[in-house]
Amino acid sequence: MALKARLCLLGGFRLELDGQTHPVPASARRLLALLAVAYEGRRASRGALAEMMRPDSEPTRATSTLRSVLWRLPRERGRALVLGDALDVWLNPDLTVDLWDAEAQARSLCAGEAPRVDDLPDLALLTQDLLPGWYDDWLAVAQESFRQQRLHALERGADLLCGAGRYHDALSAGLGAVRSEPLRESAHRRVIEVHLAEDNHAEALRQYDHYRRLLAQELGLAPSARIRSLVAPLLGRPVDLPSVPD
Repeated sequence: MALKARLCLLGGFRLELDGQTHPVPASARRLLALLAVAYEGRRASRGALAEMMRPDSEPTRATSTLRSVLWRLPRERGRALVLGDALDVWLNPDLTVDLWDAEAQARSLCAGEAPRVDDLPDLALLTQDLLPGWYDDWLAVAQESFRQQRLHALERGADLLCGAGRYHDALSAGLGAVRSEPLRESAHRRVIEVHLAEDNHAEALRQYDHYRRLLAQELGLAPSARIRSLVAPLLGRPVDLPSVPD
């Protein structure tokens, strides 16, 4: 029987066994995250893994710690989450990882040939950061790499959904990018473009004004000509007032 376990690393750490959240000790969390992020499910040398987990410890003590962590890992109906031999350890191939699913979605969205809108997956996975609040050296590059992947994918998804008239979903994708990086102009542009496509001019102006104020307050900068051009036709437009009877 296949292992029914899912490792969730987006928005925080969570391990699900048979659909239920299972508690995991801190040291075991680090081990599972290392194998999923740094090794992407590939085999990891026991020595290298032990050193990454305990960089300040002597090799012998670090290796002993790794053995202890492996022994204490939870099991789903007796089936191990991590497999190994005398030299290497690796994640059970049946273990699913939300990060891997999200990265596959991002690659599909940003590929040269646009996917059909009907084939677009739920973009909720792309709205969460990788292990927020974790500051391990081995994790920093992966966190920033995934952040950039998902922001580009959310913006691409917003474009595709807006072009197909799925404005609610397009707005959710655009706002997801804005929440993740409030100073990212390309994300605000997507939100404004969706509002304009729906003829919600007031919403488009409100979004632009919010971004303009935020940019001035945080960086002392003005919005680019590109985003200003989106709302320029709405600024200073004469208002059609009702005629006043004589």
